[in-house]
Order: sequence, then structure tokens, then C-alpha cells
Amino acid sequence: MNDLAGVSRETIERLEHYASLLRKWNAQINLVATSTLADLWTRHIADSAQIYQLALHPVRHWVDLGSGGGFPGLVIAIMGLESGSPQRATLVESDARKCAFLRTVIRETGARAKVITNRIESTPELAADALSVRALSDLTSLMPHFVRHLSPQGTAFVLKGANWKKELEEAQTKWKFTYRLDKSMTQAGSVVLSIRGVSRA
Repeated sequence: MNDLAGVSRETIERLEHYASLLRKWNAQINLVATSTLADLWTRHIADSAQIYQLALHPVRHWVDLGSGGGFPGLVIAIMGLESGSPQRATLVESDARKCAFLRTVIRETGARAKVITNRIESTPELAADALSVRALSDLTSLMPHFVRHLSPQGTAFVLKGANWKKELEEAQTKWKFTYRLDKSMTQAGSVVLSIRGVSRA
């Protein structure tokens, strides 16, 4: 799969360059599981792109927590180059080697993004209009990060696998929030949770 609905040739070319850099760097740095490289476009890029399509644009500031190899934050920053949304993106990642990779992709694709090399809980409040998280932690553990880094009207987009229902029920025992549920367009049984208005129960 090398096609995303409604995405221009220029954006596809930038994403393909990103994929090429990832394959090159992955030999030295574990950015993604080697077993997923053969299905990189669907498993990682298209999986990330669906979040961009769920967000209410325009977005001023998009924050990606625990960016790792750049999914979904870097994909979102690249997709936003033509539309101007998000106006800027911030990628938070504690691993300096992964940050070096992210900065290389940003430089070579022209993405409007900056990288913060820091732990999420130690990063100053980022006032995100949209925030994304993928494969970082369980939902209950993520909630304090949402409180810290989301603007009052902001939305957190969380990609979750088959255990999403159990995680959601557990989070609801300790936190108040509203959510929308969308089925993943790339992985059966997975969902994207759009979460707003997070506060302690």
C-alpha cells in the first residue's frame, strides 16, 4: 500500500523519504520492531495518518508524546505541510538517539516540528490543541500527561489495541473525561480514542 486517500503526491514522496530513512537508521537504532518493516506503510504510516484525518482542523499546536520513531507525530507534521495544519508540532522523546533520527527526518522533509529530548513528566506544560500517543502506556497512566500537556479545549488521540475496552473501564474508575471511539482503519480490533475534558474522578 503506497496510497492514502486525498493525500498529494508531494506528501506521499515526503512520507516515502521518511520510510527510507527509518529503514536505514533502524539497523543501528531500534525505532520499530524489525518484523514490522515489511509492512511499514500500513502498520506505521497509514496507522498514524488516520489520526490526522480524525482531528478537527485547523490545529495550532500538535504535541506527540513518546515519539520514538515518529509515529504518529512526525507523520502528522509531514501531512500538515500543505494545509498548514498543524501550524507546528512538538515531539517529546527521552532517547537522544531517537531524537537525532527525528531531527534528521524533520530537516530532510521540511516538516514544521521541533523535538524535545526529555521525559514527558519533566517537560514544561505544552498547551496542546491536539495530542497524540501510540504504544506508550496504559490509558490510566497516560491521564496525568493529558492533564499536564493539553490545553483546556484540547483533544488527545490515543491508538489502542485489542485490550482497549479493559483499559477504558479502568481509567473511568479514576478519571473523568469524555471520549469518542473510532475503529482503526488499519488494524482489526484496534481503536482510536479521542479524549477531552480530563480531570480526577
